[in-house]
Amino acid sequence: MAFPPQFLEELRTRLALSDVVGKRMRLIRAGREYKAPCPFHHEKTPSFYVNDQKGFFHCFGCGAHGDIIGFVMRHDNLAFPEAVEALAGEAGLPVPRATEEDKQRYERRKTLHDLVEQAARWFEQQLYAPVGRAGLEYFQRRGLDPEIMARFRLGFAPGDSGALRQHLLKLNFAEEDMVTAGLLKRPDDGRTPFSFFRNRVIFPVTDRRGRVVAFGGRILEGDGPKYVNTSDTPLFQKGTLLYGLSRARQAAADGKPVIVAEGYMDVIALVRAGFEGAVAPLGTALTETQVQELWKLIPDAEKVPFLCFDGDNAGRRAAWRAVERILPHLAPGHSARVAFLPEGEDPDSLIRLQGARAMQALLDDAIPLSEAVWRMETEGKPTDTPESKAAVKAALEARVGQIADRDVQIFYRTEMRRRVDEAFAPPPRQRPGRAPWQPGQWVGGRPGQPPRRHVPGTPGLRTGPQPGHKRRNPAHLPHARERVLLAVMINHPDLFDELGESLGMLPFADPALDDLRRAVIETLSGNAKNDSGLDAASLCRHLSLAGHDTIVGSLLSESTYVHAGFARPDASALEAKRGWWPTWRHLHHRQVMADLREAEAALARDNSEANFARVVALQQEVIRSGMGMTDDEDLDDA
Repeated sequence: MAFPPQFLEELRTRLALSDVVGKRMRLIRAGREYKAPCPFHHEKTPSFYVNDQKGFFHCFGCGAHGDIIGFVMRHDNLAFPEAVEALAGEAGLPVPRATEEDKQRYERRKTLHDLVEQAARWFEQQLYAPVGRAGLEYFQRRGLDPEIMARFRLGFAPGDSGALRQHLLKLNFAEEDMVTAGLLKRPDDGRTPFSFFRNRVIFPVTDRRGRVVAFGGRILEGDGPKYVNTSDTPLFQKGTLLYGLSRARQAAADGKPVIVAEGYMDVIALVRAGFEGAVAPLGTALTETQVQELWKLIPDAEKVPFLCFDGDNAGRRAAWRAVERILPHLAPGHSARVAFLPEGEDPDSLIRLQGARAMQALLDDAIPLSEAVWRMETEGKPTDTPESKAAVKAALEARVGQIADRDVQIFYRTEMRRRVDEAFAPPPRQRPGRAPWQPGQWVGGRPGQPPRRHVPGTPGLRTGPQPGHKRRNPAHLPHARERVLLAVMINHPDLFDELGESLGMLPFADPALDDLRRAVIETLSGNAKNDSGLDAASLCRHLSLAGHDTIVGSLLSESTYVHAGFARPDASALEAKRGWWPTWRHLHHRQVMADLREAEAALARDNSEANFARVVALQQEVIRSGMGMTDDEDLDDA
């Protein structure tokens, strides 16, 4: 069975060899490679190595060697077609069948690859020839030595519009292929095609495998745009690749940060300083496809790419555009941080003037996307009237609503609402005769000690057990209520659209129950996206297949229902909702109380205006969350 060569090439590019092997055996990182005992012969000392950059595995014991398809064939005992189809399933690629047209297209791509590679070599040669002296001096003024110029294969395109064409014709390449590859441009009047790049220093652009597929050029003198890039070709689509991508893949695998800069020289400067995960878009704003490519680079879900922008207004606008592109695609483990350079600096100038430490400090201070979203909708916006405050809140809600992943959207909405409450909280009322609070003034206690348990405007607020109060089994109560909420949701999944957000914003104290809570949310959120509702029995089957059968069986039992009849499967939706909200408010009240204690501790450590405002806002939230609860019930959760 024949497969189109370009499909096999895409398959090898789409999947990392270490990911495929790692699903079938345990790999240990060894520098830029991975190692393990060979699965093809018996041994105790690891001699089996996997190299993602080169795309092959090799055993120094038995000599087994091959690419990703060869490994699956040997390990899974599959024939070539079955191995290809198995890998296509892992990559999410449909399996095409080769046609004569496919074969011709592949051969054409091979020709174009050879053509572009020869052009890159010619540009490199011109840089060191007399005609390229201006280009060489430009790179030298930018602090580049011969080693770094060779590493990035920098070159020069002379002003002679026919020189490249003549060189490639001598190598037997067709003129039409030169036009197709973006090296020549054909005039509208039908005259001889001329060089697209003229009198410019040249930056070769490589694909994921490190093959040159396009070029960027910076003008040195004369009229024309400062930078031009190869137009889209059969080898290159500027919205899908990133400058430096092949190098960044290996750097990210080695645990180095992935940094998105704005230009070619920024990437080169970052790599010279040790930040080998640097990449840049190719003449466009960061695209959605490039964002997905960034996330593929980073194997560790706890690490995220850094978006690095100039600190001026244009840089901030570029940052907000990038955040807008990323926001809809956020998912658990898929995010980014935003770093702003000092006014008038770019990575190249910052590193040349202050060194790599200054760049690392900038990354350390990068803000999370949630902070970027907040700044997008609040910086420079009026907030002096109720209407303007409502406008900011509405804008934030609209931004958060763009996030497709239900769980991430819930947490973002909770975070934005907390920030709105803190920012727009009314100032605390002062007791008669007391001077207004000033920044730096200690609230409710002596300096060096925690504040007292209330501030003006929140009389009588309790944040701990009161003298003479008898607790009623406090450790058991939260877990029992958590079980009740989960029982309601599992027995009445049709209520998820109404109650799901409140369940998502309330982490559970019991780790096992919290894992189940996340599984319920994930299952019902994913099902909601497919517009096909699950009944209770189907939901239980999903949870059982996910490994939660034991805890679900324990949860949906008489011990849960004995004091919460509204959670039973035969209770009506109205009964379930009526019982849900008081139970939820108890747990929410406890969570707010815990946040308050944390905020008070932070205020004790740092008597700042921001910490004071957070304490005030949380104390007011405690009062709101405790409304409608009896005194004994309040104390159970205090």
